[in-house]
Amino acid sequence: MPSPRKPGLVPTRAELVAWLDRRVNHERVVPTTSGGGTFGLVRMRRLLAALGRPQDAFAAVHLAGTKGKGSTATMLAAILGAAGHRVGLYLSPHVHRLEERICVAGRPIAESDLLRVFAMVMPVVDALDAAAARRGGRGPTWFEVVTAAAFVHFARERLPLAVLETGLGGRLDATNTCNPVVSIITSISLDHMQLLGRTVGRIAVEKAGIIRRGVPVISGVTAATARRVIESTARRRRAPLSEIGRDFHAGARGTMDVDGGRLWLTPPADGFAPGPIEYALAMPGAHQAANAALAVVAARRLDRLGFRIPPAAVARGLATARLPARVEVLAHRPLVVVDAAHNVASIRALVDTVAPAIDRLRPRVLVFAASDDKQIETMVTIVAGAFDHVVLTRFSTSPRATSLDRLRAACARAGVARPHEAEPPVAALALARRLAGRRGSICVAGSFYLAAEVRAQLLAPRDDLPGSQ
Repeated sequence: MPSPRKPGLVPTRAELVAWLDRRVNHERVVPTTSGGGTFGLVRMRRLLAALGRPQDAFAAVHLAGTKGKGSTATMLAAILGAAGHRVGLYLSPHVHRLEERICVAGRPIAESDLLRVFAMVMPVVDALDAAAARRGGRGPTWFEVVTAAAFVHFARERLPLAVLETGLGGRLDATNTCNPVVSIITSISLDHMQLLGRTVGRIAVEKAGIIRRGVPVISGVTAATARRVIESTARRRRAPLSEIGRDFHAGARGTMDVDGGRLWLTPPADGFAPGPIEYALAMPGAHQAANAALAVVAARRLDRLGFRIPPAAVARGLATARLPARVEVLAHRPLVVVDAAHNVASIRALVDTVAPAIDRLRPRVLVFAASDDKQIETMVTIVAGAFDHVVLTRFSTSPRATSLDRLRAACARAGVARPHEAEPPVAALALARRLAGRRGSICVAGSFYLAAEVRAQLLAPRDDLPGSQ
């Protein structure tokens, strides 16, 4: 075990990354079971106590969900910023740099601030590691440490509120040590099944674990089984519940393709207006209508709690909120769309979103890679008829990358004739460009890791976009 760092000694960025990389990181290597003490809140609570309970310095909006939580969190933070509030935003995973996860007032944490925060956190973690080793246990995980650092930064910045996205699940997620004033559950579908459960109902129990007694919860869950779990949990914990499709209604107005679109929302009875409202959305895709609706309803709740949010701020926030690698157009002639879709639900939403644009830009080429724990065969089946060429690849920035053999077999079962293959993703992108020509289209999807590698290449020449820092 490396020697503990002295308190107050500011690390270099390389030292910080190396120190973090020694920790258990479930974003890179997912365990096959949730047992064995891998997940739980005991370590996180112990870490936060040793840091002086920074989570108590700010209120939180806490989000869980299979998909949409990052978009919803970003939209809500943008609305709050447009209303003049200085708030924190905690997202995961990052696309290129660790700083992307910890934002204040719409800006990622500065590297100098990140290093100063970790100068406080690292000695505490080293001490907890040593104590855990004496007990035959394990110290805090990578995500627990980064989450604690985010809480310390938000406390040091004296923020009144932070919008926090869970990393995995909800009930046992490190972020579930926060003090929420509003909870949001965006959607529930099958993902991370080896950890969260093999059924939608079981996964819903984990997501519903963020619901706190008496704290309002806003739900975008539509699957019947999952919805019943959310309703029963909210009722048992006496948490006021607002549900999409029951208490408010939302949908896409017109075509919501790669250029964005419009949302119509019929708000709850206590909403900003008595009837339907229409908003322009910067984030493309019909699926973003539901996410935006959750952000709007959450903003209304926060307004009632004293965070003044005029209706005009809601419109401004939705019209400007964006996230990298979410149906992101990064090139033209050919059109290149990069998306971090990495499960069945998000792949289906991506295909629906890009179809209007790529149908008139042929040939249509898909560059695809995925992590080994995903429902790859189902994902490939969804995209099979939407593209003229499929280029299989394998990202290099995570050991979770599935093999070309499995991707090839999935294509065969899905009826994809003669898929192309190229490693690494940079070579796959070059091949896709040759196949698409100047009049075609390319869609890159299947994993955050793939999106990061291709996005870095498309944004070149730049030397500050390491794929996993």
